Amino acid sequence: MIWLKEKIEFPSYNLASREGIIALGGDLSSERLIFAYQNGIFPWFSKGDPIVWYFPKKRMVLFPNELKISKSMRKIIQRNDFQITENKAFEQVIYNCKNIKRKDDLGTWITNEMEEAYIALHKQGIAKSIEVWKNDVLVGGLYGIEMNNIFCGESMFSIVSNASKLAFIYLATKMNYQLIDCQVYNDHLASLGAREIENREFLKLLRKYQ
Repeated sequence: MIWLKEKIEFPSYNLASREGIIALGGDLSSERLIFAYQNGIFPWFSKGDPIVWYFPKKRMVLFPNELKISKSMRKIIQRNDFQITENKAFEQVIYNCKNIKRKDDLGTWITNEMEEAYIALHKQGIAKSIEVWKNDVLVGGLYGIEMNNIFCGESMFSIVSNASKLAFIYLATKMNYQLIDCQVYNDHLASLGAREIENREFLKLLRKYQ
């Protein structure tokens, strides 16, 4: 496995492991993170571990025109019980994504270092958030990296049912992105129309839309 040095670069895609790991180490500077996302690579690691950089063989993506909205979700949207905003509470969103208790109880990959790095990217206008409010209380949201016409999703949270789905639907229908990168497969996003594509196809789309 290749360890990164001070120079901002990544090894050949062909050197990625079966699990999609392409490199270890380096740092989470804004410059390195931006370079990583521009090349379809993202960090994902746990507290106490070295930084792990991924380029998975299968990439979970949503083409916005393939978004699936269930009848029950359409009714929730029509009731207008929630308010949705953009980039109004980025730090609150990432804090909740980091600290909310999840069903699998596996903890969080959002370390303090990760949190600080993405807040720095937000201050540069690169990391964005969608917030979902109910009665002026933040109840859900998501955040990620904007690469021109691509949104690279990082994490989402819900304090009440369907709040993260509302944020994702808003992202897909109101933000005019050509592609939403969901990184790796999960059932929640598959139910909304996201699907896996080959990593080489993802790279072509990345080059086309960013």
